Amino acid sequence: MRGSMKRKKSRGAAGTDSGMKVENRSLRIRVPAELDHHSAAQICAQADELVRTQDIREIVFDFSRTVFCDSSGVGMLMGRYKMMQALGGTVKAVRVQGRVERILMLSGVMKVIPVEREQGGNDDEK
Repeated sequence: MRGSMKRKKSRGAAGTDSGMKVENRSLRIRVPAELDHHSAAQICAQADELVRTQDIREIVFDFSRTVFCDSSGVGMLMGRYKMMQALGGTVKAVRVQGRVERILMLSGVMKVIPVEREQGGNDDEK
C-alpha cells in the first residue's frame, strides 16, 4: 500500500509534468510529454494565475520533452498568445521538434508565435 501512495505522490500536484518558473517578469513553462486536453487545461489555469499575480511580460514554452500535441494544446498556446498580446507581452516556443513542430506549422501557430526549432539533440535539462 505504501508503494502505491508513493507513486501517486511522485506525480506532482499538477500531474502535467510541467514546471513553471518565473524570472524577471518572464514565465518559462516546460511543456509535458503529452500536451492534450487535460494537461492544456492545467497549464492554462496555472499560467493565467501567474500572469495575473506576477506581472508577467513574456511566456516561453519549452517543448524539449513534448512528443504529442493535439488541438487542445494548440488552443492553449493561442489563448496565452491572445492574453499576452492584450497585456502588451509576448509568447514564444522553444526547443520544438518532430511531430510537434509539424502540428504547430500546419495549425498556423508558427505564423503568430515565434518558434525556435531544436538543432541536434542537445537536451541539457533531462
